[in-house]
Amino acid sequence: MSTPKILLVDDTKLFLELEKSFLKFAPVRILTAANGREALDVIKKERPDLIYMDLHMPQMDGAECCSVIKADPSFRTIPVIMVTSAGKEEDVRLCREAGCDDYLTKPVNRRIFLEKGRKYLLRIDRRESRVPYRTPVKFRAHNLHLSGVSADISPGGIFVATEYDIEPETTLELSFALPDNNCMLQGIKGRVAWQNSRKNIVKREMPSGFGVEFLGLRQEESDVINAFVKIGRR
Repeated sequence: MSTPKILLVDDTKLFLELEKSFLKFAPVRILTAANGREALDVIKKERPDLIYMDLHMPQMDGAECCSVIKADPSFRTIPVIMVTSAGKEEDVRLCREAGCDDYLTKPVNRRIFLEKGRKYLLRIDRRESRVPYRTPVKFRAHNLHLSGVSADISPGGIFVATEYDIEPETTLELSFALPDNNCMLQGIKGRVAWQNSRKNIVKREMPSGFGVEFLGLRQEESDVINAFVKIGRR
């Protein structure tokens, strides 16, 4: 099976690097272009499997480039996800009129970026590199103080095995320990990203519980978790 190719189009190098970091765990080949004209050259040469394209760019903007792609019988089936400015209905209208398959708004959320891409390319992996880790976890949701046990942890989240059914999108606070220097992380904010309940088994290899995406980690908290996961991967 050939390696899927994803084309990222944006005139801001910092934003291209951010998008590339979102895809670092996906088994894909990443292509880049700085504007619509460069993107068309890459498309003709490489024929990517998926395109993320900024709307506002010099020389040829995203809407014009997308229109050209969708008008070409050879390339019109390539999914194009446009990236627009948040809160600008005019931008959304331009993207839709250009024939894009979907759109994102800046600032781009990693989870949404990957979820939208995965609709068109299943090889995109939404999960960060993680390591198995069991430790008691206390969490507060809906003003209730509950508990469970972690199953694994990554720099971006943790899976909590528990008998309690907590619905996706629920926000909560967690407290758990890491073994290095008896480090206790308290009041970590998170969002339930997915649920593996007894009524809705998503992954049979995982226990009942839910996956949490960390929200707004402080730098010191992020550093501790990253260091632990890095050691665990060795």
